[in-house]
Amino acid sequence: MIGMEKETGVIRALVADDQAVVRTGFVNLLNTQEDIEVVGEAGDGVQAVRIAAETRPDLVLLDIRMPHKNGIEAAREILAGSESTTKVLILTTFGLDEYVYDALAAGASGFLLKDATFPELLHAVRVVAAGNALLSPEITKRVIGEFVHARTSRLPVHSVGELTAREAEVLTLIARGLSNAEIASRLTITDHTVKTHINRLFTKLELRDRAQAVIAAYELGLARVGGRAG
Repeated sequence: MIGMEKETGVIRALVADDQAVVRTGFVNLLNTQEDIEVVGEAGDGVQAVRIAAETRPDLVLLDIRMPHKNGIEAAREILAGSESTTKVLILTTFGLDEYVYDALAAGASGFLLKDATFPELLHAVRVVAAGNALLSPEITKRVIGEFVHARTSRLPVHSVGELTAREAEVLTLIARGLSNAEIASRLTITDHTVKTHINRLFTKLELRDRAQAVIAAYELGLARVGGRAG
């Protein structure tokens, strides 16, 4: 997985899912951890947006399919209203791949399958709360690669020509699921240099996080499902 877990502080979380059993299960599991505090629950998208505005959580665990307002619409409103202080982690199943792509394009930092194990849930919450993306290379290829060329881009329109050769290379490696340390090792450069390249390409492509960087790599043809772009 991409990213590192949050090291200090208590993660304030909001859980939004219209299935009461699923929602209660996640809440109970999260509340067993000393570094995680559930500050709210929501049974639909409208409630999620309202409670997020009231509680300003570090992270919202958000189901895609909910009544009154779906998870994608809710994610956009929550992220727009939080000034980037709140992160969104999407709950989904493989049957909702196209919605996952839309959610990532809307600014969500990653997604988690509803049948995830307890350790996977905790890892996901800590990674996303720390401001990193949670995307496994296998799921990324399936979700983003399958839908990116068939749908209208939700990201600003840019071209590969705006990036230096090294920035394009770094973006390609991000799409393959490599961490900053792994990119540095692959390219024989320092972690600081990797961060510099990432900051510059994020600025040039108007990207808010690593999840959108992965989408951009596919949309620019730097990565493709089933293999490397030529």
